[in-house]
Amino acid sequence: MREKTLRTVVAFHTTTDALAVETYCAAHGVPGRLIPLPTIISAGCGMCWSAPDAARSAVDEAVRSAGVDPAGVYQMLLS
Repeated sequence: MREKTLRTVVAFHTTTDALAVETYCAAHGVPGRLIPLPTIISAGCGMCWSAPDAARSAVDEAVRSAGVDPAGVYQMLLS
């Protein structure tokens, strides 16, 4: 079984927002990846950005710089 680690999870209203953040993060070296939205969170598009919690400030900046208004930002234990 994989060990759970603390992650920053950003939920989005639309798939377009999720893809904008993914594109920005890839271009600027911000860690993380798109994953299916955990069932405990309700948000519009069903996708979220998951990154190590240590990268939270970089992820927050990436979301702002991509011009996205997130549906929510959470800290969660994920495997």
